[in-house]
Amino acid sequence: MTRRRRSLLINGLLVVVLLGAGVAGYLVFFGSSGNAQSTTTARTAAAANRDVSEVVTASGTVQSSFSAAASFGASGTVTEINVKVGDAVTKGQQLAKLDPTQAQLQVDIAQGNLNAALEKGTGTNALLTAYRQTQLALQQAKDNLAATVLTAPGDGTITSVTGAVGQKVGSGSTSSSSSSTSSTTATTTASGFVVVTDLKNLVVKANVSESDVSKLKADQAATVTVNAMAGTPVQAKVTTVDLTPTTANNVVQYGVSLALTQPPAELKPGQSASVEITVASAQGVLAVPAAAVQTVSGASSVQVMENGVESRKTVEIGVRGDQYVEIKSGLSAGEEVVLPQVSTSNSTNRQQQPGTGQFPGTGGGQRNGGGLTGTGR
Repeated sequence: MTRRRRSLLINGLLVVVLLGAGVAGYLVFFGSSGNAQSTTTARTAAAANRDVSEVVTASGTVQSSFSAAASFGASGTVTEINVKVGDAVTKGQQLAKLDPTQAQLQVDIAQGNLNAALEKGTGTNALLTAYRQTQLALQQAKDNLAATVLTAPGDGTITSVTGAVGQKVGSGSTSSSSSSTSSTTATTTASGFVVVTDLKNLVVKANVSESDVSKLKADQAATVTVNAMAGTPVQAKVTTVDLTPTTANNVVQYGVSLALTQPPAELKPGQSASVEITVASAQGVLAVPAAAVQTVSGASSVQVMENGVESRKTVEIGVRGDQYVEIKSGLSAGEEVVLPQVSTSNSTNRQQQPGTGQFPGTGGGQRNGGGLTGTGR
């Protein structure tokens, strides 16, 4: 009996010890890490002087500032083609020619009719009218003869020749498109007997939203990044903004043309690009992170932290960029503004910082030029 009682006593003690160890383990592992609580940490940033810029972004394409399709203004058979694709030409240079025989004959006939009218005199109204009609006919015949020679409508490079010697053509016209002379017409792909394109003076044509177009005006500075040359941004400036919009899929956009400053030699028409247009800027002004500023019904304010106490201040803002906002009044340099809170997990912090004795994010934040790079108080 003594041995049995002793055995029961030992077993009971073992059960108590095991239960106590289980409870302690539960409290250690599940009470601290498993029962994680989400807390919020106030982040702050100091108001400081810096440069602030507001930009409008858009996508666009590289285009020629001038492209023209030249076609004969008379009918006839092509007898000469004086250029080929890739040739550089100047305005007025001969590109091709038609057989002038018939056109020359019309000139000769019109000249004879004019001579006959002169012999009859112009003493009466009828004779004067007949004389003027022969003058008009002669001028039209000369114009038709001149139209048998196709000339370059502008300086550029031959980018297309669709005709051939021996081909019969009808009378046509020369069409052109130039972003430098029209604020509402984009450079388009021209088609004709010969196409002349200016490959030296390239522009970028981009589209901006209807909410941003009112911010744009000529001579604003811009940065163009061609996708094929992402490492070589090109400086540019706004030249024209379209007066009328284009609408696609219920999206209203306005075209804007930009002249490039020292474009790369390898730049080609048709390449896609992204555009950043600086519509407002201020240098060395007091500014805070944009996330700290709240604007309701035109009134702006910030939450400030002073001696551990938060309070709201009304401020007057100036240039509003994506990252920073200019503060014109209502705030002084060095004042701490409160940024939107972020949620953190106590258990996560403990696991990420074992043995530190404190939670990250509760010490003083590291700031760089007024920008927040760490958490605040």
